[in-house]
Amino acid sequence: MLAIFTALHPIWQAAVATLFTWAVTALGAAMVFFVKGIHRRILDASLGFAAGVMIAASFWSLLAPAITLSGEMGYAPWVPPIVGFLLGSLVLFGIDRVLPHLHLFAPISEAEGIHTQWHRNILLTLAITLHNVPEGLAVGVAFGAVGAGIEGATLAGAIALTIGIGLQNFPEGAAVSLHLCNNGLSRWNSFLMGQGSAVVEPVAGILGAAAVLMMRPILPFALAFAAGAMIFVVVEEVIPESQAGHNTDLATLAALAGFAIMMTLDVALG
Repeated sequence: MLAIFTALHPIWQAAVATLFTWAVTALGAAMVFFVKGIHRRILDASLGFAAGVMIAASFWSLLAPAITLSGEMGYAPWVPPIVGFLLGSLVLFGIDRVLPHLHLFAPISEAEGIHTQWHRNILLTLAITLHNVPEGLAVGVAFGAVGAGIEGATLAGAIALTIGIGLQNFPEGAAVSLHLCNNGLSRWNSFLMGQGSAVVEPVAGILGAAAVLMMRPILPFALAFAAGAMIFVVVEEVIPESQAGHNTDLATLAALAGFAIMMTLDVALG
């Protein structure tokens, strides 16, 4: 199976990898058929874990390679990383300001983005969808870097990033679908919306890989862009949600565990 995967074109590798991360989300969302609810402590720990994974991936899988690559390509080593990082953050900031969405457990009056009359469940799903865009982009850029023959970019490292994103997608998918079900949606519709929040990952992954392969000089910028987008989501959405349920110590410890696991995966495999 691995031999078949390594023989694929990098864009197809990115597609397969992000389809895997989507499938893990769908698997988590399927928990709605087996359990009735999710304890807030579990949700807060899951969000903390996701934050730790995303922070570690942003540095070891994205920013560190961007810094190294910038020097190898003749740029000032700090310029592409900081430009890409800030640009990624600003793009996600703009999307956050415009896209109608609602955080888990928040009242409808606290919906963010452009004001709409959309149902609460749609707004909740869009909030999780916003989380998943930079994750798919990061995986796609990582496989694109390998395909572009960038020194230091390894297939094992890209796979490690995929595994890390997948690990935190399972509890995220479960949390979304179970919360939607608790809000009165049927189990089937809760599953559909829960897994649908990750459909953007394959799209973002394919676009990220294609952009890197077609425009190799932008690679350090693209890596840092994905990192900036991911860190924005962590600081703006994931960490505040993990700390809002009064399980602050648990969420913090879970974040440290997620960081340690993602760091280990990336260093050991990459």
